[in-house]
Amino acid sequence: MSNDFTPTSFVSFLTVNYCQPDVTLELLKSLQNLNYYNWECIVVNNGEKDELLERAVLAFPKTKYLESGANLGFAGGNNFGLAHCQGDYIYFINNDTEVSPNLLQPVLRCFHENPKVGMVSTKLVYHHDKKTVQYAGATELNPYTMRNEGIGDGELDNGQFDACEPTAFIHGASMIVPRAVIDAVGTMYDDYFLYYEEYDWCQRVKAAGYDIYYCGQSTVYHKESVSTGVNSPLKIYYLTRNRLLFSRRNYDWLTKAIGFLYITCIAMPIHSIKYIAKGKFDLLKAMHKGYFWNLTNQAKAK
Repeated sequence: MSNDFTPTSFVSFLTVNYCQPDVTLELLKSLQNLNYYNWECIVVNNGEKDELLERAVLAFPKTKYLESGANLGFAGGNNFGLAHCQGDYIYFINNDTEVSPNLLQPVLRCFHENPKVGMVSTKLVYHHDKKTVQYAGATELNPYTMRNEGIGDGELDNGQFDACEPTAFIHGASMIVPRAVIDAVGTMYDDYFLYYEEYDWCQRVKAAGYDIYYCGQSTVYHKESVSTGVNSPLKIYYLTRNRLLFSRRNYDWLTKAIGFLYITCIAMPIHSIKYIAKGKFDLLKAMHKGYFWNLTNQAKAK
């Protein structure tokens, strides 16, 4: 990449808080250390009214505070905040992250030098171990199992993932999208609520002729699963529910049928046995609830 590019675009950070005021404030503190100055941050409080959080958020410069009035989920909360973003680029960032000072210049350079790029995600490393990678791009989804792999997950960061290059999918914890692309493609699909909404969005962006990129020269530190917990019932419910919903929205009838059979006859029995053996009956119930949601909500795939 050339070194003579000086970005000046206005960037809107957009983050959603749900019952995690301290975590959200840690993100805002890290944004103050950016060495790029043309930005704002919109915080959407996705839960109950919190006057203490509002005052704390507004104490930071360049920051706006919004109340959604209800828990709209990840997609809904971000879509609610979009109307208040003034940026040429919208940077969707999890509240359970902290940023590196030189975050923005490389990603903006990526858009500048690759006009067909419609979305970029940065390198993610684990906040508790800042030498270990969580995300350095992603492989394509298997259309039948609805699973893929995160490139680099668990590897030590020795600079091997510092390229800026195409990837199959962005990561919702740190993704930047030009306003023009959002205007052309539309926003995230609200009914996912949590998980797979960014993958669905990627499919629509790619279908519109844009490329998806990973930028390894920018780093975000992720406090993984702070909001949902590791293998919590909430997480298992939405992962199960939304794997099938994604398939229903994005694949032809034969692919959907094979995927449904795989989930029904292979994946669910295996996980059911595992949860029963471990006494995780709350996870078992959540998985079945997510599965049956797709049988009773056929119109949601439109």
